[in-house]
Amino acid sequence: MCLASAELLLVSRAMPQETQSPPAPANAPDPVLAAYRKSIDNIDAALIHILAERFRITQAVGEYKAKATLPPADPDREARQIARLRKLSEEADLDPEFSEKFLRFIIDEVIRHHEKARGG
Repeated sequence: MCLASAELLLVSRAMPQETQSPPAPANAPDPVLAAYRKSIDNIDAALIHILAERFRITQAVGEYKAKATLPPADPDREARQIARLRKLSEEADLDPEFSEKFLRFIIDEVIRHHEKARGG
């Protein structure tokens, strides 16, 4: 199991099992909402760490491409990745349009880094 999967599994297990609770007194924090927010905060932290690791790896790829005089972008690979991740999104009940936009944003940023590594 990869680190990201393990972190998300731990986070999902921390999710509150009870979705309804008795009304809280005025000004008292809602414990169910607080538990959901804590899980969201943990997932956000995991996403940041995963993205940081991804960009460390793509930075190495960009440096390699620059030394090997390879182009910064690989449209065929990008298309395969988008198709693969759209399918994963559908299987995970996540909007594939959102997933594609998110991935496209990341790919565009990676290409910008690769162009910078190439000196362009």
